[in-house]
Amino acid sequence: MPRRTNSSEFEQLALPLLSSLSSHAFWLSRNDTEAEDLVQETLSKALRAFDSFQAGTNFKAWIFRILRNTFLTSRTAIANARTVFLEDDPGLSDITDAGPNPEEHILRLENQAAVNDALDRLHPQLREILLLCDVEELKYKDIAIVLDVPIGTVMSRIFRARRGLHQELQQHFGESL
Repeated sequence: MPRRTNSSEFEQLALPLLSSLSSHAFWLSRNDTEAEDLVQETLSKALRAFDSFQAGTNFKAWIFRILRNTFLTSRTAIANARTVFLEDDPGLSDITDAGPNPEEHILRLENQAAVNDALDRLHPQLREILLLCDVEELKYKDIAIVLDVPIGTVMSRIFRARRGLHQELQQHFGESL
């Protein structure tokens, strides 16, 4: 099999995932600067190893595994989550004229803050699996590849993560959930 060094093919596969990689890197590192560095290092490693990527397999799972491994090797263990203030999130600070009224906006921010706080209180393994499944929409088999665990472990962690998130949100919102 010829060695693949086509950077334009890599760009076609990687560029659409840049936002997802950045978002996931932030959730792992809990720091914008570290997340940017993590994505840069991931892209660099992925480009260097692109010839090992098997065409026809899931590129997203492949590059997310590189991202995760890069993060894990940069630490001895996943660091404790740091507090993230919603007003620091540029995606939340933009209120357009066509958007919700101020009361709706405050309620939305409070709900997002509650979800973020609940996610922060989850064990990092559970938080990561929820993000891969429900935010990145990876299939169970692809999550198993990213995390290098059996698919049964993926399913049980997703169940525990969703149950844990639900319990955390119930504490915040009461029994109305």
